[in-house]
Amino acid sequence: MWIPDEIVDGIKSIEDFKAYAEVYKHAPLRLWSQDPSFSEIWKKIQGKTLVDYLRCYILYQASMSSQDVSGHVAEVGVYKGGTAYLFARTLGNRKLHLFDTFSGMPEADPIKDLHRKGDFADATFDDVKEFLKEFAGQVHFHPGFFLDTTRDLAEIWSLVHVDADIYRSVLDSAAYFWPKLATGGIMIFDDYGFPSCPGAKMAVDEYFSRIEKKVGIYLPTGQYFSLKLP
Repeated sequence: MWIPDEIVDGIKSIEDFKAYAEVYKHAPLRLWSQDPSFSEIWKKIQGKTLVDYLRCYILYQASMSSQDVSGHVAEVGVYKGGTAYLFARTLGNRKLHLFDTFSGMPEADPIKDLHRKGDFADATFDDVKEFLKEFAGQVHFHPGFFLDTTRDLAEIWSLVHVDADIYRSVLDSAAYFWPKLATGGIMIFDDYGFPSCPGAKMAVDEYFSRIEKKVGIYLPTGQYFSLKLP
């Protein structure tokens, strides 16, 4: 049960809270609807992402809270650039590195994955680059097969978003970024809890079962959140 937006907007004092406390005492505040910066970003990325409102708010909070962690931001699986725009708006002094074939899904495992090669091919590199043009200088594109595009990188990462959908891409992303993640850094896996992406959960479980110094949380949004400990 949520507190309706019109009620939230009307709560201005402790007396207002008391007035609604009995009816809505077990309902959490919808803080995401009270943040004008997030609301502005959400309006901008409509039609540019398949990541829903609440998952985007998780990404927004993670990006804002990790601004003081050393390192840059990465996203694997960019699609039309919606969540990349969200990160670009919340970078602070960091850079954003974007990894995608920009030509659709690569080869998938027919045993572990439901997606197939060529899925999401309706997003083009030129369109994404145009959408993010206001962040030129801060955003770096790495088009191609993921591991082939990481060879010359020597970055430390504060936040990594993996929205790669399939087993091999998710596993490769975890294995590449986690050792290079700063202490206090965050990795978020978008597809972990979704039946359409069984390989993503397999990959995360396989990799992080071997990792000790972490906090791993499965969120009600379907995302998997991992924080690197000292």
